[in-house]
Amino acid sequence: MENFTPYSALSGGILIGLAAILLLMFNGRIAGISGIMGGIFNASRTELFWRIAFLTGIVIGAFLFNHFKPDFYLPRRNFPVWLLAFGGFLVGFGTRMGNGCTSGHAVCGIARFSVRSIAATLTFMASGFLTVYMIRHVLGVTL
Repeated sequence: MENFTPYSALSGGILIGLAAILLLMFNGRIAGISGIMGGIFNASRTELFWRIAFLTGIVIGAFLFNHFKPDFYLPRRNFPVWLLAFGGFLVGFGTRMGNGCTSGHAVCGIARFSVRSIAATLTFMASGFLTVYMIRHVLGVTL
């Protein structure tokens, strides 16, 4: 956490919240990325446009941020690709099983006082804490 600044976290949170508010105001949709992505495959023509625009904006925003702050995030070198792919699979499986992802449940669901989203957020946060504790302190793995 050597690159953490409260300003970058605050501005990132404001931008995520603003995107969620604008999508809800203008489209009446919840900004859950897994739902937006999953809906691409069976969306009508008008639904398809906003979904692709939203996801494209996320990718372009990441590229722009990396362009202006190239040393902000440096990925770990020599990390096995199969492990990244397996982790991605588990995340996808979990989002389907939990009927949503962190953006849908934590950002938008809690803001709407959804009991289901609060329970889901508490569950995946506790699971993440437990996993890190087990890997680092019980198994002694330091990455």
